Parts: sequence; structure tokens; C-alpha cells
Amino acid sequence: MEGLEPYEKELTELNDLIWDFAELKFQEFQSAQAMEDLLERHGFQVTRGLAHMPTAFVAEYGSGKPVIAILGEYDALSGLSQEDGIWEEKPREGNPNGHGCGHCLLGTAAVGAGLLLKDYLAAHPGQGTVRVYGCPAEEGGSGKTYLTREGAFADVDAALTWHPGTQNEVMVGSNQANIQAAFTFRGRAAHAAAAPQNGRSALDAVELMDVGVNYMREHMADYERVHYAILDTGGVSPNVVQPKAEVMYLVRSRTNEETKRLYDRVVNIARGAALMTETELSVRFDKAVSNLVPNRILGKVLHDAMVQVGAPLRTEAEKAFLKKFQDQLAPERVWQDPGMAPFPDPELREELIRKDPTGAYILPYQPTSVSAMGSSDTGDVSWITPLGQFAVACFAIGTSAHSWQWVAQGKGSVALKGCFFAARVLAEGAKILYGQPDVLAAAKAELRKRLSGRTYRCPIPPEVMPRAYGK
Repeated sequence: MEGLEPYEKELTELNDLIWDFAELKFQEFQSAQAMEDLLERHGFQVTRGLAHMPTAFVAEYGSGKPVIAILGEYDALSGLSQEDGIWEEKPREGNPNGHGCGHCLLGTAAVGAGLLLKDYLAAHPGQGTVRVYGCPAEEGGSGKTYLTREGAFADVDAALTWHPGTQNEVMVGSNQANIQAAFTFRGRAAHAAAAPQNGRSALDAVELMDVGVNYMREHMADYERVHYAILDTGGVSPNVVQPKAEVMYLVRSRTNEETKRLYDRVVNIARGAALMTETELSVRFDKAVSNLVPNRILGKVLHDAMVQVGAPLRTEAEKAFLKKFQDQLAPERVWQDPGMAPFPDPELREELIRKDPTGAYILPYQPTSVSAMGSSDTGDVSWITPLGQFAVACFAIGTSAHSWQWVAQGKGSVALKGCFFAARVLAEGAKILYGQPDVLAAAKAELRKRLSGRTYRCPIPPEVMPRAYGK
């Protein structure tokens, strides 16, 4: 790819390293260091350990305004260990985690875009500053929310990012806010047969809470979601009344305010479960993210950049590789792949997939006000500065994020082509913003109009700090 060739070997090695490390939220020490070291070697000034997060960083090159941020992620998911490049589920030895959301590619392309923009700014001194932000813990940690809370984006003029996916498209519309919290019940142990009257079961409280929330689902809005995972069942001995049990809940809705109202209902159900079982309840607020404020101006900038760069083509070997994964799926799952963002014309999406199931096309730019059902901490950044993002076809259409199939494809040539394509699109989009002040001004004006005088309020309470798994 033009301009990126001198860096492709380093970027390929970087992606391989991050894929191999597969580190969980707030524990991405090796991944962050690999990115920091590469950027530092190429002349960036790197600041490590931002916002109480040792694995967060910012790498800066250039001077003055505008300041354009490129956002990168590099955290993996637990339980998705998988060997590289094979078409069957086979966990690799030595690491239980895997890059099931493609963040190895996401972070690598952010670095690649930074390198391209460094070359551009070196040739055009005085045009502005590029910052590559290393954003940890997107998966269940809200790294960007903490960065936003601490003012890391306060002087940024615009932020650009991307996400690996199955199709090339601008990520239009919004996505959901969420709150995640752990509910711990403490009861009293007793012999379950000889003296059950002396026991107060924390596990009963967890189960009653789960039942209560399930009844609540009938009385939620269609666009709301509640998920849970039991973290501690109180032991494996059924003849002991379990004295402690814990469940984690993730609550989603369209806005921070709606999410908080739904979360408060869940908390009340937990209180009811504690009353019914005569147990003590403690709630640990774990994390939260804001709903995304879309920006159609930046969406158009990124779409134009995608068209200018041109979607990567597929070799016959790559087509066969992708087909191996798709052959395991029902045909309609491939044809009706929803992509990474709402699209107002699903029939057109299906038509394009049927014509080219390898994903070597760019979806037309069709902005929508629809909110995607997922969440991301990019939402918090979008309240502070105009934010644009897009998705790139790195994986077989029909395969899903957070799956072993995506892990298996994360080092392949299709994924790498997508990664390099994303780096170039990010760079071309940033160049438009450097060179056309009126476009950047229009993006800022759109953000002001959408906020209508509202100001950002971090959804994470000020006393809550970043928390790694098991901490």
C-alpha cells in the first residue's frame, strides 16, 4: 500500500505480538510497550501511564493546532484461546485468552496511521499535531471513559478510530450507554441437613435476584438489554449453606439517563433478594460508558477516504480461506450478516454480500439515527470532541465478534490487508481535517448542535478507579 510499505513489516510483527500476548483489560503491559516502543523509535514523544492506568499512553508528533487523535485498542477476551489460521475450534496452549474482537489489528492500524501522519506532518510543518492514544480495557473496563474523565481529550480537535469487522462501512448512528456492577450477598453458613434453620444462603439471594431481573425484562423498552454472569456461587459443597455469592450485571440503554434508571431498578431487585433471604448486600460499581454522539461530517470524511484508498482485493487463496469458515455456517447467516453498525437498507447489504461474500466492497454512506445494540467507550470521547469511526472487512462474513473464528483469522493476510487499509483511511481522513479547516469547523458545529448545551458528565463515579480482572 502506497506510503505504508516501509512500515508493513514492523506493523505485521506488532500485530503478531499483540495477538500472541492476548492480554486482558488493564493487564496489557507487553502489548502497550510494544506499541510505545515502535512509536518512540520513529520520533514520537510518548507519555505512559495515563489516568491511573499503567497500560494507557499517548504518543505525539508535530506541533500546534489542530490536534487530531487516533484511538487504538489492544485488549483481548477471556476464554477465547484459539490456534491461528485453522477452521476448527482448538485452544492454543499456554494462554486462555484470545483476540476475539480484533483489537490486535485495531491497535496496530492506529500505530500505522500515526506513522503515515508523522511523515505527512514532517513534510508539511506547522499543519498541526497527531496523537496516537493507547486505550486499554475497551472490553469491560471503559479505558476511554477514564481517559475522558481525566481530561486526556480536552484539547483534541477531532478523534478518528476504526474497528475490525466483516464489511467495509462507516459506523453511522449511535450506540448504547451501559453500567456494569457486581452484587455481593453475604449470609451465614450452616449444615444444610442438620441445621438448615441456622443458615442464610447467599446463593439463594443471587438466584432470586436473577429471577427478579428476568421478570423485569417484560417491562423494559425493546432497545434495552440486561446481561449477567455469576462470579461466585459460594463453593462446591451442596451440604453447606453458601455464606457468600456474587453476580455481575451489565445494563444497557440508549442514553446515560435511561441506563441509570434501568440500573436503579436492578439495584432495587437486589435489595429485595437480600431482604427475602436475610442476607447482606454490597454493590461494587465496576464501570460504565456513555452513549455515542454521532458526527455525520466526520462520517462523510471517512467514507470519502475509504473510497479514495480503495477496498483491498482478495486473492484466490484468501477467498478459499474465508470460504472455509463460511462453509460451517448456514447460508442465511452469511447473507444477513449485520456488519458492525446499523444500516438503513438491509436489502442492499444482503445484495452486496451475495454478489461478493468476501467483503471486498464499501457500503455506501447512508447516515441513520438508529442506535446499535452494542456499547463502546468511544461514546465518552464523542461527548468531548467530534468522533468518526468506520469498520473494515478483516474476517469472513457471517462469523461473529467475540468468537474463536475471529481469533483464528486475526493473523491472516485478509486481516492484515484490512489493518493496512484502515491505517491509510485514518491517515487520509486526518489529512482532510488538517488541510480543510472548514470541514473541521463543521464537525465541531455539528457536535455543539447535537449536545444542545448539554455538557459531559462521566458515568463512572469519581471514587471508582480502573480495576483489572480478579482485583
